[in-house]
Amino acid sequence: MKRKIITIHEELCTGCGICVDACHEGAIELVDGVARLVSDSYCDGFGDCLPECPTGAIEMIEREADDYDDEAVRRRMAERQAAHAGSSGASHGEATQPGHAHAHGGHGHDHGGCPGSMARMFRREEPASAHAASAPAVDRAAENATAPRPSELRQWPIQIHLVNPANSYFDGANLLVAADCTAFAYGDFHKDFIKNHITLIGCPKLDDNAYYAEKLTEILLQHEIRSITVARMSVPCCGGIVQAVKQAMLASQTIVPYREVTISLEGELV
Repeated sequence: MKRKIITIHEELCTGCGICVDACHEGAIELVDGVARLVSDSYCDGFGDCLPECPTGAIEMIEREADDYDDEAVRRRMAERQAAHAGSSGASHGEATQPGHAHAHGGHGHDHGGCPGSMARMFRREEPASAHAASAPAVDRAAENATAPRPSELRQWPIQIHLVNPANSYFDGANLLVAADCTAFAYGDFHKDFIKNHITLIGCPKLDDNAYYAEKLTEILLQHEIRSITVARMSVPCCGGIVQAVKQAMLASQTIVPYREVTISLEGELV
């Protein structure tokens, strides 16, 4: 069948191995110091390796290729993990790290590959209010002014390129899709936008907005999203992320409360 799949331009490859770690399916290996696609059936066509390549040696193309085989990938990754455990001493009963959420189904992005892409959920609790209720207003104001502001981020990863559409944290989520500059420009971004949302970020100028639309469509098709907020900068090139979300909503026939927020270069809501 004809489908999207990566191709590696070996003449541009420096053998750094970053793409090997970025590929969650183990589809890429270094052979004689050069990155090679091991098998068509291991490549899911999501392209998580593309933005990681420092030389642009990896390209997404459409060609005749074997179907992606999720079961084969699971067996391959299980074998690799077993081999790694045997060589590192993990077979002696190392405990699984707490706090890791495991998604079920999808393309297996939550096992193997880069540890930084492993799905996690964070529990955010409201601060205790007993002391605040009894303390004088002046004291509360002084305390709030000096206390560090907590993060409101609820999940990891947040890059659109890295998330697995099958991750369970999308179920019933209020979705925030933000151009990545917005959080730097707007001082209260965590409090006003990230709080109580599942957050996805990307750069519509530097990345492939068509890929964003495809990835977001998969998320909307697989989950009951409660609402969608899109945050963009006021510069024209930032409109791409808005279009990607709207295309995804149209393709998935998703009708939910929708909000679009524009932030100026000075950090103000437009």
